[in-house]
Amino acid sequence: MPKIVDHDERRLELVDATWRIIARQGLEGATMREIAMEAGFANGALKPYFPTKDTLLEFAFGHVFNRTNQRIAEVTRGKSGLAALRAFCREVLPLDEERVNEARIVIPFWQKAVNDPQKAAIHQQSMNEWAATIRRFLAEARDSGDIHAAVGDSILAGQLLNMLLGAQIEAALAPEGGRDFGHAAQLEGYLALL
Repeated sequence: MPKIVDHDERRLELVDATWRIIARQGLEGATMREIAMEAGFANGALKPYFPTKDTLLEFAFGHVFNRTNQRIAEVTRGKSGLAALRAFCREVLPLDEERVNEARIVIPFWQKAVNDPQKAAIHQQSMNEWAATIRRFLAEARDSGDIHAAVGDSILAGQLLNMLLGAQIEAALAPEGGRDFGHAAQLEGYLALL
C-alpha cells in the first residue's frame, strides 16, 4: 500500500526547518539544500512544494502572519478597546524566542519586497489588515472613555504599527543573548500616553 503524504504538513515542516536555519545562519545560509537536510528531506524533494527559495520565503511569511493572527484572535476573544489593543500588541511584539524567530522570517521577506511588487502587495495587505484592527480597538477604547488623545486614531494606529515593526527589527538583529529590550514596558508607556 503506498504511503499517504500530507502535503500541507510537509510544507509546514519545510517552513519550520527554514525558520531554524534562518535563526542560526541568516537568510543566506538558508539554501534549499540546507533546508532539505534540516527537514530530513532529500535535496530534490523540495521542488514539488517550493520550486524556489523565493516561493518558500513567501509561504513562510504568509504562515507567520496567519499564525500571529490566530494567536491574536485567541487573546482578544471577548475583549474590546484598550484590553484588546494591549493583547494584540503583545502578540506582535517579539517577547519570546518564537516571535523573535518569526521576525527573522519577516525581515528577509521585507528585503525581497523592496524589489518584488507581488511580495510588496502581500506585505501591504497584511499591514492594512493590522492597521484596521488597531483602529477598531482604538475607536472602541475612545468610545468607552479609555483614550483621550487629541491625535486621530489613524495616526495613532500608524505610530503603534511602526513601533511594533521596529521592535521586530530590533529583536531580530540583536546579537545572541540580547533579548530584553523593554518592549512590554514601552508598549505600556505608549498606551498610558493615550
